[in-house]
Amino acid sequence: MEHEPGIFETRDEEADAEADARAMADYRAGRSYPHSVVKQWLRTWGDPDFKPFDEWLKSSG
Repeated sequence: MEHEPGIFETRDEEADAEADARAMADYRAGRSYPHSVVKQWLRTWGDPDFKPFDEWLKSSG
């Protein structure tokens, strides 16, 4: 039987490069958040009042 690669075993170098470029552009434009802020948001996962990150940011002050 031949091994079929899983979703995490395949690479799309072009898509990876585009994603890296978008991420760097966001970072350079100041669209990034400290680890401590993201950590607080991650701790809300699974809560009944969970909100997407942007919504959570607006409501958390």
